[in-house]
Amino acid sequence: MSRVLVIGCGGVANVAIRKCCQNSQVFQEICIASRTREKCDALKKALEGKTSAVITTEQVDADQVDQLVALIQKVKPDLVMNIALPYQDLTVMDACLECGVNYMDTANYEPEDIQEPSWRAVYEKRCKEEGFSAYFDYSWQWAYQEKFREKGLTALLGSGFDPGVTQAFCAYAQKHLFDEIETIDILDCNGGDHGYPFATNFNPEINLREVSAPGSYWENGRWVEIPAMSIKREYEFDQVGKKDMYLLHHEEIESLAKNIPGVKRIRFFMTFGQSYLTHMKCLENVGMLSTEPVEYEGRQIVPIQFLKALLPDPATLGPRTVGKTNIGCIFTGKKDGKEKTAYIYNICDHQECYREVGSQAISYTTGVPAMIGAMMLLTGKWKQPGVYTVEEFDPDPYMEALNQWGLPWVVSENPVLVE
Repeated sequence: MSRVLVIGCGGVANVAIRKCCQNSQVFQEICIASRTREKCDALKKALEGKTSAVITTEQVDADQVDQLVALIQKVKPDLVMNIALPYQDLTVMDACLECGVNYMDTANYEPEDIQEPSWRAVYEKRCKEEGFSAYFDYSWQWAYQEKFREKGLTALLGSGFDPGVTQAFCAYAQKHLFDEIETIDILDCNGGDHGYPFATNFNPEINLREVSAPGSYWENGRWVEIPAMSIKREYEFDQVGKKDMYLLHHEEIESLAKNIPGVKRIRFFMTFGQSYLTHMKCLENVGMLSTEPVEYEGRQIVPIQFLKALLPDPATLGPRTVGKTNIGCIFTGKKDGKEKTAYIYNICDHQECYREVGSQAISYTTGVPAMIGAMMLLTGKWKQPGVYTVEEFDPDPYMEALNQWGLPWVVSENPVLVE
């Protein structure tokens, strides 16, 4: 019997929990915990009579290690699925270590307060040594490697789509398609339309911080950083059409550069419409993307957090979003001494996702791999003491599960390459 504790009850967690309930042979008991217990109770009620899994709910502040420890000791899970904000990765990992429980998440750590002195000192040192200035990176979680190894525990980092599935695509290509991978281009295309002038498809604060940061890519053993949104390409995506895409910094580049031997270049591109970019630039120009607190009528507010309160909740976009996503990896390299190219990708339909789990495809494509990563750990298919990213494990059972649980993938030979 497997028991999981899910931290978080937002759009992605909602999908992951629903998929866990569909897979009740593995997930027999599910405890949902969030700062707002009412959201957990509402989801539990919505799932009553639809699953044989036993669902319970709890309240927890995931910023507080002592609360997390008390909750884990009460629930006694086999695995903690951290699907809260990346700000809370380290506190949840600390609690798992203290309680002797395996851990997984969907995105790497970044701090909420980027001016906190002890974090800032490490950050500025990393900027100088590594050459990229994004606020999120794996170093904080990789530092837990020995702690988890010594306790015989596994921590799986970034089992969403990107990061997550994209790394499984890379591991699969390395194992089955290439003798040597030379370049990887990760392409994230959302061809959906929600009808709003401006909205984000996942947590607005995290999303806007990510896309307004300088871009960077890995080339010839070092990082190359560029101004935000300064490299643009057009690409024709299967079942979506031609879209403009922009080079961003993204966390899986960091782990892939470490784990794919001999790779010469890794880039990440994401599509954006002109309306989104225009709104984002205006908001940035007036300071609304700032993480620095400002005083307003005697209260301290963080502009980007205030903006988040004004924007549509991503969890509400499902019924009004139409269109498809296309996310995948284009590879160049060699096989049997000959040049070779390949493209592995998934296409997901927003309305089909909504009909199945009441979600748009962005939450779906992250929530399904969260369930699959948890399943890999609970069934013992992936279990190795330490802290690991997806591409460090055997990709085959994960790739098989993607086909089974709603994210089928395609391998295309000789694709059009990105300039």
